[in-house]
This record gives sequence, structure tokens and C-alpha cells, in this order.
Amino acid sequence: MRSSVGVLGLSALLVTGCAAASEGTADGGDPKAAAAAVARAAERTERIGSLRYRMTGRMPEEGRIRAEAAMAVEPPAMSLRTTVLGGPDKGVGEVRLVGGVVYVGSDEADEDGRHWMRFGTPGSSDTPSGVKVDTTSLADRVRRNPVHESTFLTAADDLRTTGTESVDGVATTHYEGTAGVDEIRAAHRDEAESVRRQREQSLAQYEKLGVDELDMDVWIDGAGRTKQLRLQGFGRRGPLDLTITFLDFGRPVTVQAPPASDTVDLAGERKKAGR
Repeated sequence: MRSSVGVLGLSALLVTGCAAASEGTADGGDPKAAAAAVARAAERTERIGSLRYRMTGRMPEEGRIRAEAAMAVEPPAMSLRTTVLGGPDKGVGEVRLVGGVVYVGSDEADEDGRHWMRFGTPGSSDTPSGVKVDTTSLADRVRRNPVHESTFLTAADDLRTTGTESVDGVATTHYEGTAGVDEIRAAHRDEAESVRRQREQSLAQYEKLGVDELDMDVWIDGAGRTKQLRLQGFGRRGPLDLTITFLDFGRPVTVQAPPASDTVDLAGERKKAGR
């Protein structure tokens, strides 16, 4: 199940094409007004009970990827299916959160012909190959609405409105700017502890990749919701260029557990081994 390890790395970041050509330009407007618009859109989108989104782009380590995801807030459920298009982790993998349990699957079967690993309730687990996975933090990340990262743009000194564009046939206003990871951290230091902790988890993932500055674009639709988010930067092993496009909001999301016959129960295996 080689490619499932790559999916675990992608799920840890959980951010992630491109908009149509600009239909107009703007003079940049008021940076404070632009920041307020981006923050309002993120807050409004985060309050939505369920959503679907598409990720495309390039990771510094995995290379080119594409993914489809669906998530529901209550009860928490999510499916993230990722395709790594090249390199040692090339293949298709999926992470599911069902009933508080994390499942990781791959198109590459294990030696027993099974495609899924069940990590049980959140905690620290070992994979069959000996890789330790903290499924508490993984479950938290899978549950997290990725739109919160659009608020990073509010830390940019050069935040500006660049015009109106069509994204997936939806009219949007385009905002862009650049900010360092330390600047983003400092700009949000006065927020509630739970929000800071969530933001710090995301920033730590960028730092782990060697990315210390982000070029960011956010597209906001006519309903004041974040329609698309793009983040670009350079890591130790190459470029980061990820776009996440929100496909719909508020539609019911159902995520099913994989068949037991196709699943390795890691909690059960650990118990049998007396670990």
C-alpha cells in the first residue's frame, strides 16, 4: 500500500484548476476593505454544514496531484481521494473519516489483497510497514474545512483586488497578495486559542516543506463565499502550487466505511500482537 503513505502526507496539509482569464481589472481598492471581504467570506463559508471541493496542483515532495473531497460538519464525515501523478508514490489513495474512525486506502493492495487500513479511534497507530501515524491529528485535519487557510491572505501587506473573473462558470471577485509564514502567524496572534492552534497546525506543515512565504489568491462569489483558493511557494524539494475550488455548498454528504473484507484492522492487529 505504498501510495497510501503519500496520501497521509497530503492529508496532513489538506490545502490545495485555475480560474478563467480575467474579465476585467480593478485599481486595487482599499487593502483594509479587501482584507475584511476575504475574512467575511472565509467565516461565511466555514459556517456551511457540508461542502465538496477539488484540489489540483503540485507538492514539493509528491509532485503533481489532483483530488476530490466531500465533508460534513455534523456528524463529522469526510472522504478525500487523491491521485499522485508521478514519482515513487504515483497512484490513487483515499482517506475517509467515518464515525470518528480514520481509514486509509490505496489502489495498490497489500500482500493479502486488501486495499484499506482501519486505524480505529483517534490515537497513535503503527502501519504494517512500521510507520507510526498519529490519527488524532490526522482526524482533526480531515475534519477541518480547508477554507480557513484563505484568511492567511489578510496578513499580506500588498493585499489587493485584481478584478472580476469566472470560476467554474461563477462570477467572482479576485483578491491576491503575498505574506511570509511568520507574518501570517504574527497577524493572527490575538485570535482565540482554538483558532490559533488550528492556524499553527497549517503553518507548521508549510514550514516542514521548507515553504516560508506564500503567494495567495482568493476568489469570492456573489454570495460572499470563498469559491476558490490558490497558494504558491517554494519548498526544499521544489515548488508548491495548489488550488482548491469549492464545487457546492450545503448538499448532503454521506461517507461509508470500506468493506471489512477489504480492510486491515490495525487496532485489532495490535491487540493480537499484544502491543
